[in-house]
Amino acid sequence: MNIRLYHPDSIVENTTSLLSKGHTHYITNVMRLKRGSILNFFNENGEWESEIIFLEKDRVEVKFLKKIKKQSHLSNINLAICLIKKNPMENILQKATELGVSKIFPIISERTEVKELNYDRAKKIVIEATEQSNRLIPPKILEVKKLKDFLIGLNNSTKLLFADVNSKNNLEANDLKNTNSLCILVGPEGDFSPSERELILKNSTVKPFTISKNILRSDTAVISAISLVNFINNFH
Repeated sequence: MNIRLYHPDSIVENTTSLLSKGHTHYITNVMRLKRGSILNFFNENGEWESEIIFLEKDRVEVKFLKKIKKQSHLSNINLAICLIKKNPMENILQKATELGVSKIFPIISERTEVKELNYDRAKKIVIEATEQSNRLIPPKILEVKKLKDFLIGLNNSTKLLFADVNSKNNLEANDLKNTNSLCILVGPEGDFSPSERELILKNSTVKPFTISKNILRSDTAVISAISLVNFINNFH
């Protein structure tokens, strides 16, 4: 399988580019590629087969040979997730990227112990997951917001899919129709408080649904909820 690397700058066929320090280190020290090696660079405009034309320890130059994949449509699925501890949060960022979400909204709720997100680290994780999962566009990570502010700012054309441990309703194909975007909301370890649940359920576009009879960890709940929405979207 070809190495894929995210290149945020413009790519033009038959032009050359000097690579960033991060990519240079990865190519020379991690993958130990040589001059003449072929790899792919991609961004939101597509993917290009490329060749290493100059390689030294701290300097790598590539030529973009030909476009092999056109730009793709963004998924209409977004994720709103309450912040949790570092390792499971990083797992959520990675898996949500692999499963195709377009935006990630980090949320602070009453029972959220973690109040901040390391954006540099988060961006690195979603870019690496994008490279590995054959996507072209990394999900956009929005600023951390309190639950109330997130709900106020939610667009009326967005259907809020609330993964609610108290719900007995299954998610149906009709719940996903006639809407511009879908936003899955997953609570913190320990769930939302009663007053927060009330606030969420007042939202005009909310659809509470169950994903399991068991109590799931937040990272498991995220994977289950996105997979369920993807399955319904793709097969109905």
